[in-house]
Amino acid sequence: MNLKSILIGSADPQRLADYYTKLFGTPGWDDCGYVGWLIGTGAITVGPHDEVKGRNAHPGRLIWNIESPDVEGDFERLKAAGATVVREPYTVGEAPEASIATFADSDDNYFQLVSPMG
Repeated sequence: MNLKSILIGSADPQRLADYYTKLFGTPGWDDCGYVGWLIGTGAITVGPHDEVKGRNAHPGRLIWNIESPDVEGDFERLKAAGATVVREPYTVGEAPEASIATFADSDDNYFQLVSPMG
């Protein structure tokens, strides 16, 4: 198996598309209300979903990650582009070389920059 993409449903997918376009540039596709970006070998798509209403009441329930060899540099780039910072880069446990930074999108879904894991 190979996890290839994530789809984020929203009652206001255009707001999410606008947010992610600020961060990741022009979408790679925009078809029938579904807008997406290729990030490395994986993809993120946002689109309408009739079972989703309002903002995410539990943003920490599902967090998607973007691997980066330069978490601090990419953090600054995304922050400057308008990303909503939840937590600035930090290290975890016994691995001071591994960093994580957390952001929220306009529906309060969390995503993170993470250092490559072994």
